[in-house]
Amino acid sequence: MSLLEHLIELRRRLLVSILSVCVGAVVCWILYPWILDFLLEPYCKVQGESVGGDMFGDGCELLVTDPLEPFSVRMMVAGYGGLALSIPVLLWQIWRFVAPGLYRRERRWAIPFVGFGVLLFTAGGALAYWSIPRALGFLMDIGGPDLVSVFSPAKYLGFVVKMTIAFGIGFEFPLVLVFLQLVRVLHHRQLRNVRRYAIVGIVALVAVLTPSGDPFTLLILSVPMLLFYELAILVGRAHDRRRRRNRD
Repeated sequence: MSLLEHLIELRRRLLVSILSVCVGAVVCWILYPWILDFLLEPYCKVQGESVGGDMFGDGCELLVTDPLEPFSVRMMVAGYGGLALSIPVLLWQIWRFVAPGLYRRERRWAIPFVGFGVLLFTAGGALAYWSIPRALGFLMDIGGPDLVSVFSPAKYLGFVVKMTIAFGIGFEFPLVLVFLQLVRVLHHRQLRNVRRYAIVGIVALVAVLTPSGDPFTLLILSVPMLLFYELAILVGRAHDRRRRRNRD
């Protein structure tokens, strides 16, 4: 393919990706009340009845201080929800864009690439959802009992979205490493030789990605990423052995 053909192909993949995100956003806009209840559940677990009173309802509401905030919050939920729903399409478009540069034997990994990508992103999001109440509990308690925590929708939902994206992206880490080994950009010996630096780099990256900054969240994401790093080395080693057997 010429440079112009690559640009035309890139434009087509981007248009399909944008369209899929828009369709997902419309679906999330319609399902917004149920999505909001789902996103509020971690906050409700931590907050309980500690706020109470007529001003704050039953202690599980978010405090709106801007008349435009409800609309912006619904737009944010729809946008990020559409992005999450379109993950399979986005991964497929990425694969279709790089596939012309791969050998035929490498193109057979298309379905596993998309399938594992969706599975890993979902697992990361689920782990983030599970860890959010614990992160919130730490952040709300560290200030002392004299501080009453009542969050605005934009602040709270932004926190939840950033946590989910950070965990989702973090869980895609092994997929990238395995893919780079399959196309012979990396070798498992290289990953093994830089393991010490990788450990430090992973912990530093998690500290930057996670918005809470609490030690619990840092640990709960760093440990899976370190395990994924070792798993990527094992997968690369097994693939290298099978390739040598086939060659012999």
